[in-house]
Amino acid sequence: MTKFFSFLPFLLCFFSALAQKKAVDLTRNWEFRQAGSQKWYKAQVPGTVHTDLMANGLLPDPFYGVNELAVQWVEEATWEYKTIFDVPSRLFKQQNVTLTFDGLDTDADVFLNGNKILSANNMFRQWSIDITSIAKQKDNNLLIVFYSSAAKARLKKNSEKLAYPDNERIYVRKAQYQFGWDWGPRLVTAGIWKNVRLSASNQKQKSPLKTPESWNIQLVQQKDSIGEAFYFTVNGKPTFIKGANWIPADSFLPRAAKLKRYAQLIKAAKEANINMLRVWGGGTYEDDAFYDLCDEYGIMVWQDFMFAGALYPADSAFLKNIEEEVRYQVSRLKHHPSIALWCGNNEIEEAWFNWGWQKQLGYSSADSAKLWSDYKKIFHQLIPTILKELDPKRPYWPSSPSLGWGRDSAYKKGDVHYWGVWWGKEPVEKYNDKVGRFNSEYGMQGMPDIKTIAQFALPEDFDTTSAVMKVHQKHPFGYENIKLYINNRFKAPKLFEDLVYVSQLMQADAVQTAIEAHRRNSPVTMGTLVWQWNDCWPVVSWSAVDYYGRKKALYYQMKRSFADLTVIATQDGNRLTAKVVNDGGEPENCGLIVGEVLDFSGRQIGIVAPSFNLENTSVKGLVFDVDTAKITYQKGGLNPANSLINFVQQCGDQTKILNQHFFVLPKDMNLTLPDITFKIRNKNTLELTSNTFAYGVHIDVPDGVTLEDNYFHLVANQTKKIKFSSKINVRSLSKKIKIKSLANTY
Repeated sequence: MTKFFSFLPFLLCFFSALAQKKAVDLTRNWEFRQAGSQKWYKAQVPGTVHTDLMANGLLPDPFYGVNELAVQWVEEATWEYKTIFDVPSRLFKQQNVTLTFDGLDTDADVFLNGNKILSANNMFRQWSIDITSIAKQKDNNLLIVFYSSAAKARLKKNSEKLAYPDNERIYVRKAQYQFGWDWGPRLVTAGIWKNVRLSASNQKQKSPLKTPESWNIQLVQQKDSIGEAFYFTVNGKPTFIKGANWIPADSFLPRAAKLKRYAQLIKAAKEANINMLRVWGGGTYEDDAFYDLCDEYGIMVWQDFMFAGALYPADSAFLKNIEEEVRYQVSRLKHHPSIALWCGNNEIEEAWFNWGWQKQLGYSSADSAKLWSDYKKIFHQLIPTILKELDPKRPYWPSSPSLGWGRDSAYKKGDVHYWGVWWGKEPVEKYNDKVGRFNSEYGMQGMPDIKTIAQFALPEDFDTTSAVMKVHQKHPFGYENIKLYINNRFKAPKLFEDLVYVSQLMQADAVQTAIEAHRRNSPVTMGTLVWQWNDCWPVVSWSAVDYYGRKKALYYQMKRSFADLTVIATQDGNRLTAKVVNDGGEPENCGLIVGEVLDFSGRQIGIVAPSFNLENTSVKGLVFDVDTAKITYQKGGLNPANSLINFVQQCGDQTKILNQHFFVLPKDMNLTLPDITFKIRNKNTLELTSNTFAYGVHIDVPDGVTLEDNYFHLVANQTKKIKFSSKINVRSLSKKIKIKSLANTY
């Protein structure tokens, strides 16, 4: 995918600076306390009460051990933040002085010099107040009282005559994942989570920049013989979407930018050949840094509005609050060329029609009619009306997915979240059958790196039945499913550390199956978004990159499976069908692709016929087929349990492995313990060789070392070269490298 204009972030900063040149930053010298206590403590703004408590030694790290359970009292308390500020003469002389909060989390009263000037109730809104008549030139006292959003939500819930599904969090306009999710802890935060400033006039938004005319993203929906197409064009060219779902990068949102998580995660996404990230609707409208980086790296953004997996009220006050939120966020974000689509919510329409809420909660027909009418007021009337006014050229999609994965029609039009694999416990092979027009959610859990686990657990906790490991697995049958899917396709490991490693291989294997099914079905299928890219805390989850930035086997498999050029083979009995998928042109001297059949000793059994020259498809046709190849087990000495096909591309005197095809599942392979040796060349290249085929080779390196590939399958007697970067002395690094493969777990 072509890169967005690299000067765009500079321009955004320039125009933003012009708009705010008279602004005075008010993020310094804050203090906080629990209401009713006498002592004030230093606070950091932007920040949260949890991180402020931790910084002052008043709260254990909620991410460690079972501490999450011990910090729940924080969400029930009232918290006060204060500062004293002067108004510079250049502002004080103006006709008006404005105080602006870019984000208050969430239910708060603001007092200036003893006067209540604002009541806030939405963390997704910007709040600006004219303080001209109240402000003094010196020693202004600013106090913010944050009330318990959880208590407010419960109070509202208990006062409702009609019970809403998942009906605590829906009453507060706050990041919904903070109330707990099946990958996240319950950490309901409070605080001044974005910047605070004074200005001489109300300058809410950056000066808008027009999206460059040469970068045009459109959503195409048109009826066809199957149902209805759903795909994106970039500058008029149909583009296969390869991406992932993005969740908040931290449970404490301001910390994500401070720890440079945006830079790390989005750079990693670019390197993994991702061209779209979906900002999931249970999190937050992301930090400016997120969208600036997506602009820079040429990564499109599917932007959900912040509603997920529940029904929401539609009384006049709540609708007005939503309207202000949507107006602010659309105005803030619409100048980013990376925004490809606005989406109303995550999974609410699917839930209404498929999750059985009506029966579970005993709704009458009148109840159902009211709730559905309220739903339409928000997602079919309010939001699209605002978008038509503020950003009319971008497409709007009311709910993702458009239909539930249990319905056949879900695979014929719109987008689909297929969760039969995992939630439905269906076998991984089902991915080959359940292929939608645009697959916007699917995935498999895998455990994080053992080093990540060691950061929140002691060795005596290294057991899936331990209290610590249970707290760090939020899915109700998560470990049960991990072991189920391992046993379906792999041999069950006995040691905990091997379980961690094999769970990652299993996760990568499952998602590879899904991605290849989606890409093989192009151009009927034109999108695949893996759930999920990242984590908000150290946890067992569906992520490709864990909370500390350590890349799972899934990350490297996505990088390989999302490469522009790949060969995808499918097998039916003795018949093999290979399909070449090419999302970009290749140089002529890299044209020859060969499928070589090897046994695990490295001996070539034969060549899958025919070999073929890759056409340059950069101008026309993103996908083309290869003639069917046949392999008969009885001929050529082929043993399915001891063989593979290497699809390689010849580039001059170099060969590149595009993909590998196995005839049996990993648990049925005749794997023997390999002797893998390595050398470091030119201080930036690892060279590995093995005396026999090695499945899932994991190179364990210290933190501070970045590998371009890992968790790969190593062919016997062939050299695998891997580029790396290291902050560690090469001689020292060589002594710290550890290598294992699947056979090491037997």
